[in-house]
Amino acid sequence: MNYYLDEIPQRAEKPRNVGLTMAMDKGLSLREAEDFISVCGNYIDVIKLGWGTSYVTPNLKDKLEVYKKAGIPTYFGGTLFEAFIVRGQFDEYVKVLEKFDLEYAEVSDGSIDLEHDLKCEFISKLAKKVTVLSEVGSKDVDKIIPPYKWIQLMQKELDAGAWKVIGEARESGNVGLFRSTGEVRSGLVEEILTKIPFENIIWEAPQKAQQVWFIKLLGCNVNLGNIAPNEVIPLETIRIGLRGDTFNHFLSQNNPI
Repeated sequence: MNYYLDEIPQRAEKPRNVGLTMAMDKGLSLREAEDFISVCGNYIDVIKLGWGTSYVTPNLKDKLEVYKKAGIPTYFGGTLFEAFIVRGQFDEYVKVLEKFDLEYAEVSDGSIDLEHDLKCEFISKLAKKVTVLSEVGSKDVDKIIPPYKWIQLMQKELDAGAWKVIGEARESGNVGLFRSTGEVRSGLVEEILTKIPFENIIWEAPQKAQQVWFIKLLGCNVNLGNIAPNEVIPLETIRIGLRGDTFNHFLSQNNPI
């Protein structure tokens, strides 16, 4: 840090298992990726190339190398996995991971109907080769999954070999964990946490109000995902009480004023 302040909450140190910030690259240029890492690299734990953007991204290998040199794992969005699966091309998907030397992969079923046992089979197969993040929840705003089902799905996917499970919200933050207005389904989250340890979940929370809600609930070392590149540093200030939204949250009652 650039100077000293009392009563700053202790952030987990990299490489982290908790307090993860998963940033979303939705099409940064090579130069933008370099600039992004130069400013935010210390605060990013993993980068997702959103949905199927890796298919059309120019200089993809060069950009992945920028992230690799920074020591930040990168993976292709779960929608790309689904695009391969719906076409019956799982083996080709594995070859893509190998071609681009990816050490992480996301397994999701937010856009396709995938029998859950089969999804867990894919997780188990991939977990033998890479670190798997599995996403739970639907991108369909009209598809409401009851809390007990979220818990059941998350636990089965962790048991199948997923490193973390991701709570679906899309890049807009208005489905899955959230209502169409962006409001957190607080009862859902709290019920999930009665069974699934918080360190095993990455909550997609692209909106500031959502980030604040989770940090106030679970502390500075909650795992948050789908963070826009220009929101990584703002998020870090929210995590440690240096933005108005959480300014008083981490202060003791013994301050001098």
